Amino acid sequence: MYRTLFTLVLSKLDPERAHHLAFVVIKALPILGLGRLVRRFTRPDPSLAVDALGLRFDSPFGVAAGFDKDGEAVIGLGQLGFGHVEVGTLTAIAQPGNDKPRLFRLIPDRAVINRMGFNNHGARLAAGRLARVSAKTHRPVLGVNIGKSRVVAVDDATDDYLASARVLAPFADYLVVNVSSPNTPGLRGLQELDLLAPLLTAVKGVAGPVPLLVKIAPDLTDDQVQKIAELVVELDLAGIIATNTTISREGLSTDQAVVAAAGAGGLSGAPLAARSLEVLRLIRSQVPADLCVISVGGVETAADVQARLDAGATLVQGYTAFLYRGPLWARQINRGLVSAR
Repeated sequence: MYRTLFTLVLSKLDPERAHHLAFVVIKALPILGLGRLVRRFTRPDPSLAVDALGLRFDSPFGVAAGFDKDGEAVIGLGQLGFGHVEVGTLTAIAQPGNDKPRLFRLIPDRAVINRMGFNNHGARLAAGRLARVSAKTHRPVLGVNIGKSRVVAVDDATDDYLASARVLAPFADYLVVNVSSPNTPGLRGLQELDLLAPLLTAVKGVAGPVPLLVKIAPDLTDDQVQKIAELVVELDLAGIIATNTTISREGLSTDQAVVAAAGAGGLSGAPLAARSLEVLRLIRSQVPADLCVISVGGVETAADVQARLDAGATLVQGYTAFLYRGPLWARQINRGLVSAR
């Protein structure tokens, strides 16, 4: 049914508008009292529970950052069957993001190009909302992803991240330093070790007991990935999220004129799967078995999620396929994982 709806209606809408409409419905689930009914249908089987980061995840499968930028639909997403929801990316200073249009579908590739630019209402406003979410008994694990404010110079990035961490860490089950989005000028340069080490050290100091992870790009060389993995172990961070979107456009089936018209931005979805899996395997070969590695990129089916778990992922996240698979996506993944066991 959803595929028909997508083909006939949603695919004809502006992608950002379609996302907004779906988001409103998910956000409304607990408000309208429908979430508990939905939860009976989508609740993950107890056999899927995962212990990681000192937390209990109902399922290894969660929502990647970018879907719920301001933490407005955490409860609704949990009621759809996701084991964790990573909100953000949040910045210390509220910002509208890049000019529209900034989200583009590549339907033949089951992919998306986005150059959203960390559009969000700021860390302080989100903190009040997340305080209410974190106080709820029945909710998914809550991750909070923070990034650099666009108006802040790279040289001042650490103080900017610290401003976000101070107000958000108290309400996060885990905290993520995002240094890998291609849509904020200069951000990916923070993955250089001489900049990354002091940044992560400073944020870790502010985060206190909250587990801290770093999210990296798929476009790093294998050597760079290895060095960051070594740094994470050296700094005693809780884990790594691999990977963010890619700036590559290789191997796409979509007409090149359509790809060119979409312009700059990060590519996500099925074309990212192979590289994301490569990076996961490389990281897992470099870090202790108890380090949390969250794999994201090109995941669409239960078999995809299981492949990541088999390759050493502690948890798996998705986002882009949500747009193509619809609201029962997490349920499909969870049921498929149970069937495969």
